[in-house]
Order: sequence, then structure tokens, then C-alpha cells
Amino acid sequence: MTLPESWSLAGKVAIVTGAARGIGREAVGILRARGARVVASDLSQAVCDLATDEVATVTGDISEEDTARRTVALARERFGSLDILVNNAGRTMNKPLVETSVADWDNIMAVNARGNFLHAREALRVMVEHGGGTIVSVASIVSVVAMKDTAAYAASKGAIAQLTKVIAVEYGGRGVRANAVAAGVVETDILEGIVDDSRATLASYGSVHPIGRIAQAMEIAEVIAFLASPASSFITGALVMADGGYTAL
Repeated sequence: MTLPESWSLAGKVAIVTGAARGIGREAVGILRARGARVVASDLSQAVCDLATDEVATVTGDISEEDTARRTVALARERFGSLDILVNNAGRTMNKPLVETSVADWDNIMAVNARGNFLHAREALRVMVEHGGGTIVSVASIVSVVAMKDTAAYAASKGAIAQLTKVIAVEYGGRGVRANAVAAGVVETDILEGIVDDSRATLASYGSVHPIGRIAQAMEIAEVIAFLASPASSFITGALVMADGGYTAL
């Protein structure tokens, strides 16, 4: 299938965080397929498997300033600029509020909210200098609706949704668009180490989505690619629901 020219990312340079697996890995693939050169970032050394002439890789904790700075610097050094930031990396946690420790709260907020902020801040500095760019962040349905046992996670994803709006308002006049994808439940390994079978556990939530199933990582990556492309040129400050109808209930 031939895609419209407005979907092309030829000549663009992108950063994708949390790129070693799941949504991030699929996002790297689709951005490359549409012509972008990519810096793929992850805490896991497995991200190095993605390295090619057109994909540079970097490892580090996204909640640390140094990681954000190194990642953006690599984009400039290797590919000359930065046009797209995909803030995808994140962690989840399922605990009742009264069982959530300060350490639990701080860990989730550091990765999901602070990591998003740090990478957006460093990317914006380059984007503004070069006349604009696009930031796409992966939020969640719990940015806008409640689920039990998700206090810290929901708060962190709500922070991402609001940060996205602020960036859109603050930097729209300087050529930067910012949007977030509110994903429903996606079949990934995000619950690895929390439950015995992450994918099976997540798949069990299919019936609560009106579409009758959970999402595949590529389906969310497709939305990310659209929001990163000129095809979405009049969309900014939006929380785009990719949730199989969950929030329509």
C-alpha cells in the first residue's frame, strides 16, 4: 500500500524512549519504514540489537538528566538535528493506595513523569533552535478515568497528559506540536516481574473494551507515527484516545 506523502517522515530525525520492546520497538520500526532516522533509547542493553546505520542506540535511566542530555546530543551528533521525540518509556504498578510506599510513588513518578519532562525539555531546546518539531508521548486511559490499584501510575500518566498541553500552548508559536496517545490495555511485557504471564493477564481485559479485545503494540505505534507526521499538522495539545472504545463507556 502506498501511503500519502503527508505520512512520510523522510529526512526527519526521531528519538524513541523505551525502544527495546513493545510499543517503543514497534515505533522505531514504523518511523524507520517511513523514512526517519532514529535514536533508540532504553534502560535495557537489548536496545543495542536495533542498531544500524540509520538507528543509533543509547542506554540509560530516563529519569536522569544525563540520559536525556546524552540521547538528544547523540541525535545531533549522529544525524544532525532532532525533529521528533516519542516519549514512550514507562513503568506500571498495581497496588492499593494505602499499600503504596513513598518509594513506590517516587519511582513511578520519576520514570513516567520526570523522564517525560526531562526528554521534552532537552528536545525542545533543539527543536526551537531548528524551527520546530513534534513531541508524542504515550499516556494511558488512566490519564482520564480511574482503575483500582493504580494511584501512582494514574497520577504519573495524568501528569504526562497535562505536560503535553502545556508544551502545546507554550511552544506552538515556535513550531512545536505536542500530543499524547491515551492507550487502552496493550499486549506487552509491561507486567513482567509483577505477574506470572504479563500478556495473558493483559489479554484478560479484552472484554472490558467495546471493541472486544486489547490492543497490539503496532496499533499504538501507528497512532504515534501519524501524530509525528505532517498528516496531523493541525493537531496539538490533544490526548488522542486509542483505547478500543474503553472511555466511551
